[in-house]
Amino acid sequence: MCRAVLESEGDKSMAEGINNGIVYLMAFPYLLVGGLGYYIYRTYRSK
Repeated sequence: MCRAVLESEGDKSMAEGINNGIVYLMAFPYLLVGGLGYYIYRTYRSK
């Protein structure tokens, strides 16, 4: 539905903003899991 609305409008900046938001929402969980994995790695390595 969002794609249809963005394709029907001629405003490319809005479409780029939506795409950037999607990439941000996808990247955030990976950063959290990576940070947690690094923390666990450092914790077990120091013992």
